[in-house]
Amino acid sequence: MDLQLVKNAVTSKVGRKILLAKKHSPTVMFAGGVVGVVGATFLACRATLRLEEVLDDVQEQRDAVNRLQHKHYSEEDRLNDQRVLTVQAAVGVAKLYAPAVAVGVVSIAALTGSHVVLSKRNAAVMAAYSALDKGFNEYRARVRDELGEEKDQEFRHGITTVQETVEGKDGKSKTVERKVLNPQVPSIYARFFDEGSSSWSRQPEYNQLFLNCQQNYANDLLRARGHVFLNEVYDMLGISRSKEGAVVGWILNGEGDNFIDFGIYDGKNERTRAFVNGDERSILLDFNVDGLIYDQI
Repeated sequence: MDLQLVKNAVTSKVGRKILLAKKHSPTVMFAGGVVGVVGATFLACRATLRLEEVLDDVQEQRDAVNRLQHKHYSEEDRLNDQRVLTVQAAVGVAKLYAPAVAVGVVSIAALTGSHVVLSKRNAAVMAAYSALDKGFNEYRARVRDELGEEKDQEFRHGITTVQETVEGKDGKSKTVERKVLNPQVPSIYARFFDEGSSSWSRQPEYNQLFLNCQQNYANDLLRARGHVFLNEVYDMLGISRSKEGAVVGWILNGEGDNFIDFGIYDGKNERTRAFVNGDERSILLDFNVDGLIYDQI
């Protein structure tokens, strides 16, 4: 077998293990820190049980020094011995609690290291998401400037070929193909307001009133605080949170619309029109989020 191939295989496996260790290092450090804190507490409790013994021993020596009577043993000698005993007592107490302190310091370092690693990773993810979102928006802007809004929608949603039956000039029917824009696909932030929501009602009028009130409240919150996260809006509507909702939302005086829209009055959507007219009890809400705002607050 080629020695270089064996070397490459071993190096690859070792590199893989190191990568996995780095990947799971925050979890390992956090778990180790928690175990260490528990261990430090146990060691401190055990040291406390022995503390009285050490202090009693020191006190006995102090009493012995105080009882000592000798013509060559002056008061200054007595004070010096008392100081020596005080230092010995401090050293004894330090030795008792040294293991607990050492384990506690290492545990705190592990917990801090876990937090630092996760913070750096979150910052890197935010930067990557922000760069990707910015690049996509700039690309769409160039398409609109060069080819127009219709082409931008075509590239984004795609074109579908449909067959239609039309009547020709000779009075005979014939089938022709026509290209139409695909139905608008909701964004990844869209959610159904239906039976799965704790605030949903069987009364269509109540649902419409509730959504309008929550949309107004969300806009008031945006104007008052300057930002609103998507997960906060989900909470208002009784909808389960999402991972994306923790970092995206709306920010005032940014590059977005400066208002929050649930997409209730989308005239191009038949189901939305039916909901507004009171014929539907549920609705697919598509929120006009500004994008990533976590790094702008």
